[in-house]
Amino acid sequence: MAKRRFLFSTTQIIMLSFLVAILMGSFLLALPISSASGKPIPYIDALFTATTATCVTGLVTVPTVTTWSIFGQIIILILIQVGGLGVITVMSGIMILLHRKIGFANRLLLQDAFNLNTLSGLVRFVKKVIRGTFIVEGIGALLYMTVFIPEFGIRGIWISIFNSVSAFCNAGIDIIANNSLCDYATHPLINAVTCLLIILGGIGFIVWWDVIRVSKLFKVHRFKALKHLSLHSKIAISATVFLIAIGAVCIFAFEYNNPLTLKNLSLFDKIQVSVFQSVTTRTAGFMTVPQENLTNASSFVSILLMFIGGSPVGTAGGIKTVTIVILIAAALATVKNNNETSLWQRTISKDAIRKAIAVVFMSSAILFISTVLLSLTCDAAALDILYETVSATATVGLTKNFTPSLNFWGKIIITATMYLGRIGPISLAFAFNFKKVNDNKIENPNEKISVG
Repeated sequence: MAKRRFLFSTTQIIMLSFLVAILMGSFLLALPISSASGKPIPYIDALFTATTATCVTGLVTVPTVTTWSIFGQIIILILIQVGGLGVITVMSGIMILLHRKIGFANRLLLQDAFNLNTLSGLVRFVKKVIRGTFIVEGIGALLYMTVFIPEFGIRGIWISIFNSVSAFCNAGIDIIANNSLCDYATHPLINAVTCLLIILGGIGFIVWWDVIRVSKLFKVHRFKALKHLSLHSKIAISATVFLIAIGAVCIFAFEYNNPLTLKNLSLFDKIQVSVFQSVTTRTAGFMTVPQENLTNASSFVSILLMFIGGSPVGTAGGIKTVTIVILIAAALATVKNNNETSLWQRTISKDAIRKAIAVVFMSSAILFISTVLLSLTCDAAALDILYETVSATATVGLTKNFTPSLNFWGKIIITATMYLGRIGPISLAFAFNFKKVNDNKIENPNEKISVG
């Protein structure tokens, strides 16, 4: 009897591709050539750095700018780019560049990697994503160069490229200083360019093409053309604008008289620092104020913004804007006793609502477990631990200066949390679900229960 072949599902392949990228990166970073001192970095720190780069998180146990050589920094940048776009996307891009045919199996992988509902036009979509990514990152790098070349000389070119890729991929890793962008907290250009790169990367590629499509109608229909945006784009854009605005207002109010953050700044500088903090919590990880100096109120607002994160089919993490909007809409529909959940005169499918519930539940479970485990292994304030685990789960990268103090087991816990956060809770559930779907399954009888 022939042995039965074990075939990996698309979700399992995606998970394994990230794991392979992390392990390869950790091996290269553990080499003496990757270290600025020429001495090998402890493997646990190499593994942590490879994970935070591939999972575009930004938490680091060792200072990036002083620990790694140019070779090590190049490896980190490659991991950030691969992690931001996705391993499957990068490999498909290479196949397209080499004029290799993208087979049906690879198309299924791309469909799952981008969480799309159709196989139609996938190759064209990948080409647009890669081309658009390099264009935006290139423009960002050129704008950074106007500041960093005069300050750092020829090294400013490398800093600009690294920072642009890291910002667009929402990685939050930089090679400028050990305090991230704190030295540029009141620099309008650095603030504006970084925020735009973060937003463009986190808003999602689907929204890009939808906005470009609608912009072509703007000359004829003016603002009525906005009605032609897809429901996905309307939700993603509206939620992004709302969360950035409400986050900035809260940070501005809660930090206004805090002498460690905003108190001694001008009104304009207070506004731009508040906006940056609100934007960077959308899973970017850069900081212009030390997070340990924030008030408790601002910290909890930042935790909420980090947990929500960016939008689907982009470089950001978190449970995503569309997820939280769908859940709020479903809750309001239930309160109003409506049979259907709708937004902008469009009905939200029950499958989408169930998936949104599953995403929040699984993410919360990962967050809860990692928080409890980290509390057992590290002696620190509860808020600092929660801030760290939310940042890792949502692949943000902000920390209350807690990451460098992690012990061995703390590094293992955060490494695993970053990995699980990047591949996504739903992907994790699908990867270990070996039950086949049976459409002919007999339904169980209904019975009413009390809820709430």
